Amino acid sequence: MTNTIKTILAVDDEPNMLRLLEISLRQVGYKALTARDGREALQVIQTQHVDCVVTDLHMPHMSGLQLLKAIRGGAEGEQKIADNADLPVIIVTAQGEVKTAIEAMKNGAADYILRPFDLEELELAISRALSFARLALENQYLREEKKADSGIIGSSLQMQQLAVSIRQVAPEKTTVLIAGETGTGKELVAHAIHAGSPRKHGLFVPVNCAAIPHEMLESELFGHEKGAFTGAIKERVGKFELASGGTLFLDEVTEMPMSLQAKLLRALQENVIERVGGNRQIDVDIRVIAATNRDPKQAIMDGKLREDLYYRLNVFRLDLPALRVRKSDIAELAHHFLTKRGVAISQEALSALMAYDWPGNVRELENVLERAAIISANQTILPAHLPTEMVNHVPLQASETVGTENVLALPPAVEALERRMIQQALVQTQGNKSKAAKLLEISERSLWYKISQYQIH
Repeated sequence: MTNTIKTILAVDDEPNMLRLLEISLRQVGYKALTARDGREALQVIQTQHVDCVVTDLHMPHMSGLQLLKAIRGGAEGEQKIADNADLPVIIVTAQGEVKTAIEAMKNGAADYILRPFDLEELELAISRALSFARLALENQYLREEKKADSGIIGSSLQMQQLAVSIRQVAPEKTTVLIAGETGTGKELVAHAIHAGSPRKHGLFVPVNCAAIPHEMLESELFGHEKGAFTGAIKERVGKFELASGGTLFLDEVTEMPMSLQAKLLRALQENVIERVGGNRQIDVDIRVIAATNRDPKQAIMDGKLREDLYYRLNVFRLDLPALRVRKSDIAELAHHFLTKRGVAISQEALSALMAYDWPGNVRELENVLERAAIISANQTILPAHLPTEMVNHVPLQASETVGTENVLALPPAVEALERRMIQQALVQTQGNKSKAAKLLEISERSLWYKISQYQIH
């Protein structure tokens, strides 16, 4: 984990108490900042990095409760503080003010302690507040993860091979490079690797290198110190530190400036970073998964990717298949996307989907089905509900052959073979679906879908 010392802000209008808090915080290993009232505390929070606030309840100009509300949501006429809404706040109060302390808890305080308190009690309250803050951050990232589907859908040979590769590499700390066209599910695969690894209890932190301005990307990755550049009014923790103990996913890594790629290479080799504007080395313990929609070797030739960084990232490479080369998965994908909406699809509409080449891959398929479901008023999707270019799409002509065989004759042959394999697996396992799925190396959900599709009894 990162060795960053946590910064605690002590707020009290009594000089002796403020000094006592400052000494106590330093004694137990924290970096201590101080403020004499709520307004001064807000100025500190807006200009310096703070991990937790310990504040007195009664102070002139702005009370501890008003300070808490200002941090949480801009109550009491104060503007909400950007990027600090989840900052843990501990209230210090006297014995006769427990009701007010409870009100503070209802307004989002992490904890309260009664005066007089001992050092051990203060340390425990801060430790507990910091733990809750990290859990809240983890939950935020978990919610982001759930926006993407947790399962990789598809029973084609390509997807079965991909599933095997994911199971092989997930338990290792090995760096992974995922290559594939836009919309093939590179981040989904990265999630699956993280979820199957010993690091699954750490954070999965994604960074889209193409979506962040080049001049801000270094700060986003490595963080920065206060005053490092114009606008750096407080220190910031970067994604490398945030992902320590977990997984850092660098999407579209070939869009990273070449100068920054050199710093990334050093961080990967030494497991050490330096914040922008700083000279202190910070140890990090992360696994990096990188992804690109370019051919990596062509990116090297085009001057978009450093060759030494490529070899550092390309320890274990996964090439994701385009949807047009695994069309046998389209029906299963459509069923998966539409089941969530309770919508059916006609065979004619499904045939139109199968005939299309899907330049936008799975992402395009999901978007098309969502639009079609809306147009159909959440009834059965018909060809008329699909985009015109799909309905009018002309499949390969009979003259377009591979060798002497018509490519249009291949899917039925594959389906027949798949049907026989499923029947044989069910016979071997005496109808046990779970064992049959393991024998076929597919998910049990995929097996149930295929049994329904082929009407196997």
